[in-house]
Amino acid sequence: MRNYLIAGNWKMNKTPSEAAALAKEIVPMVKDADYRVMVAPSFVCIPAVIDAVKGSNIIVAAQNMANTEAGAFTGETSVLMLKDLGVEMVILGHSERRHIYGETNEIINEKVKLALANGITPVLCIGELLEEREAGKAEAVCYEQLEKGLAGVSEADLDNVVIAYEPVWAIGTGKTATPDDADAIHAACRKKIAELYSDAAAEKIVIQYGGSMNPGNVKNLMAMENIDGGLIGGASLKADSFGELANFNK
Repeated sequence: MRNYLIAGNWKMNKTPSEAAALAKEIVPMVKDADYRVMVAPSFVCIPAVIDAVKGSNIIVAAQNMANTEAGAFTGETSVLMLKDLGVEMVILGHSERRHIYGETNEIINEKVKLALANGITPVLCIGELLEEREAGKAEAVCYEQLEKGLAGVSEADLDNVVIAYEPVWAIGTGKTATPDDADAIHAACRKKIAELYSDAAAEKIVIQYGGSMNPGNVKNLMAMENIDGGLIGGASLKADSFGELANFNK
């Protein structure tokens, strides 16, 4: 069975003290979770959260990083800085980075390879806009983002990559793809991985669902064959709901 990942993306929410308090509240709630649990606070909150979860089973991730290790890039954060803090994973290519900040597949690919080279697991986000889905292009969009985002990544390195499918129209809107619709895209992405790499690689890779997963729909979504966890936004900002998500199978 694939190693499921239940992840909270806190986005631009919580001050460092608030983030530390939330992390401390979550620790006892998820200590007996059967699957991996991750939280991604904003950059300035990472040190406080790492300190708050020390000794627990919670993985701390960053929400983004620069596509180069160092230099005159005002406002950017280097993979070396994240690694030094103890960050283990990084979310890359989130729809907000793609569609608000204009990150291209090529930039995201540079970040993916840089994270892997420094021993940090990238969570590569893919997903279509509403107009792309309505035009019947959902699979094609995801295929392109997968192929270009993973360009130059070896099959050995793919073992350390997580994919997060996030239909853009379902992020923060309260709308959710039906479990069958979500699983269909996950299955299609798995098929694409098989074409790019191998059947074995496709079977192993973890593909999360990232479109408004919450305690009310988590069991139905996680019951699907190809859904291996969640990249959760709003429902991860409260300890009770995130704890429930992390323990969805109990």
